[in-house]
Amino acid sequence: MINLQLVDRRKETDRICVMDFAEATGIGLPTFSAGAHLDFELPGYGLRSYSLIDWSAQRQSADVYTVAVQIEDEGSGGSKAMHEMQLGQAIQATAPSNDFELLDGSAPVLLLGGGIGITPLISMAVQLISQGRNFSLHYSARTKAAMGFRETLLNALGDHVHFYFDDSKPLNLTTLMTAQPSTTDLYICGPKGMIDTAINEAVNAGLAETNIHVELFSAAASSATDAPFEVEIKNTGEVFVIPAGQSIIEVLEAAGKDLMFDCQRGDCGICQTDVISGIPDHRDVVLSKADHDSGKVMQICVSRALSGRLVLDL
Repeated sequence: MINLQLVDRRKETDRICVMDFAEATGIGLPTFSAGAHLDFELPGYGLRSYSLIDWSAQRQSADVYTVAVQIEDEGSGGSKAMHEMQLGQAIQATAPSNDFELLDGSAPVLLLGGGIGITPLISMAVQLISQGRNFSLHYSARTKAAMGFRETLLNALGDHVHFYFDDSKPLNLTTLMTAQPSTTDLYICGPKGMIDTAINEAVNAGLAETNIHVELFSAAASSATDAPFEVEIKNTGEVFVIPAGQSIIEVLEAAGKDLMFDCQRGDCGICQTDVISGIPDHRDVVLSKADHDSGKVMQICVSRALSGRLVLDL
């Protein structure tokens, strides 16, 4: 873990706070690549992930880590705790990690951001423009007032950036995707509904699924109709009840099971698990439609069950 200290904070919109963190002891910070995130340790809330923002495209050294936190009224309270941090306050975080890395290549790039999902795409766009690569950034928000970084993005990216507002100039994903060359590399970050629709429209327009990269800016939402279900571990025969409001990972971790996972949002793929029997209720964005339809694998950080029991190869 890295010992950090909040050294600056500023309001970007009524709901978004931009926060700068420095290493508390002065030893410097690990570098990171475009699309990377930090996991902050928030007492009482566990780890909370926020994407790193860099407007410089130069990551040979890092004096501060910059993140943007949007307060979520319907969330668990982690974003509120971040907003309540005071200058000079200490906090711990993991070293930067990247499940949403911008790949090298010559293919055209389409960056698609929804709401606070713009944050990892900022570093990507700045890097792409510095490299002279063919790309465009399409950014949608509920309203103009809710959109963060609009003027800064326009000044930095010029004609590469395009803005949309649900209340006045909505984004038409069908039109956007059909206008893309079939070789386009697509990077999407935003709410799950937007990601699901964008992936479907991109595939229908002829983009290869292997060229589509996604990151959720929050975990898949729970549903009022969620019901408890059982998970049986194939190798041991142990059975665990997964209540509504808790994930498979949360229950198994509490029982002392050593699991491989990272994002806990369903977009990194690390917790992918083979399903021996039962019907998964897929809520991830990393598996393909063919994987979902097969029912043979699932992401246990967010997905649940449509059957009463899942038998998993853990």
